[in-house]
Amino acid sequence: MSTVALRNIHKTYADTEIIKGIDLDVSDREFVVFVGPSGCGKSTLLRMIAGLEEISSGDLFIDGQKVNDIPPDKRGLAMVFQTYALYPHMTVAENMAFSLRLAGMQKAQRYERAREVARILQLELLLNRKPKELSGGQRQRVAIGRALVRNPKVFLFDEPLSNLDAALRVQMRIELAGLHDSLQATMIYVTHDQVEAMTLADKIVVLQGGIIEQVGSPLELYHHPRNLFVAGFIGSPKMNFISVTVSAVSDSGTTVRLPGDATVMIPVKPKTLSVGDRATLGIRPEHLLLDRNNPSLNGEVLVVERLGGETYLYVKIAGGETIVMQTDGDNPAQLHDFVPIYINGELCHLFDQSGQTIPKAHRHHLTLNESHEQQYHQHRISNQAE
Repeated sequence: MSTVALRNIHKTYADTEIIKGIDLDVSDREFVVFVGPSGCGKSTLLRMIAGLEEISSGDLFIDGQKVNDIPPDKRGLAMVFQTYALYPHMTVAENMAFSLRLAGMQKAQRYERAREVARILQLELLLNRKPKELSGGQRQRVAIGRALVRNPKVFLFDEPLSNLDAALRVQMRIELAGLHDSLQATMIYVTHDQVEAMTLADKIVVLQGGIIEQVGSPLELYHHPRNLFVAGFIGSPKMNFISVTVSAVSDSGTTVRLPGDATVMIPVKPKTLSVGDRATLGIRPEHLLLDRNNPSLNGEVLVVERLGGETYLYVKIAGGETIVMQTDGDNPAQLHDFVPIYINGELCHLFDQSGQTIPKAHRHHLTLNESHEQQYHQHRISNQAE
């Protein structure tokens, strides 16, 4: 069993508080990803877990044992850094076995352990090579192998893929997911890339300014963001935000006026907003539809991104705001076309002036409910046919 628990963790440098009271539980065999913008405190938090940064106040527990004052090498953790930091004069086998050498393990045993790990990471044919003879992805696998040979309680990853090109990042994400599945190990992973977070995590911890904004599974955060920050950070392209004014409130939901004067009703709890209040409507790019028969908005296409299977249109709407919509790959839209856009209130989020999410009037599933999903896709298909 390998668990990590943080209780009211703070980190202060001089008079500046970087981590502002973090409470978090990491379960056995869980893959937890810390995500957030640069400077949010995610790497500092990871380094405190590793023992590389002193905890200013609060308690850290590993497998139920308080480890605040236990040195890094006694915590049973292994860390993989952003830079590979391999010894250039050593072979792959020597690099991976080096920590075991420092621990006093016999040469035959440590090299056998290195070979076992090399088989897991598909490095068997590279054991006698030096780092300069390896690709970036191979070097990162060696760095992971160096952590793996120690058979740690918990793996810590500090932006391990940020130095790789786009293709290698995708490949290494797949390998890391497979490694977690095969090892059934507890892993804590830091990244600023929310795509990595969404594809790797069992649980995502969204950080901003040294505090946790939200914790949950990737789909929980995607479909039920707690506030504007989480809604805008999770998802690629990010959620569209449109400034609106409340025009009516009923037991069924809140009706808001869009730029251009159309209205849409959003099924949120009543009495949370009043007529005349300013609010922010949020909707994902994939939930916007081109619909000349029932447009909620009209706008001018400023940019067309054709990615093959899908096309993204960047559209300037009334009031000067730009929104992004996902359409089919063969969509014929061109620059400066004017397009009619339909907004389904069932798929929208509503945020108050403080940026907090207005709760839905009834509990939604993590995905669209079955009947509404069918209706949504029928609507899309009928518009494509036209």
